[in-house]
Amino acid sequence: MNKLRQFLRQEEGAAAIEYGLLAGLIAVAIVVTVGLIGTNLNTVYGYVSTALGAIAAP
Repeated sequence: MNKLRQFLRQEEGAAAIEYGLLAGLIAVAIVVTVGLIGTNLNTVYGYVSTALGAIAAP
C-alpha cells in the first residue's frame, strides 16, 4: 500500500507530459503559420508576375 502512495505522488512523469504537450502545440502553431504565409506569398508572387507580364508585353 505504501508503494502505491509513493507511485501516485510522483510528479516527474507529469512534467514530461506537460513539456510534450507544449512542444506539440508549438509545432502545430508553426505548421499553421508557415502554411498561411506560404499561401499569402503565392498570392503576392502571382500579382507581381501578372504586373510584370503586363509591363513586358506591350
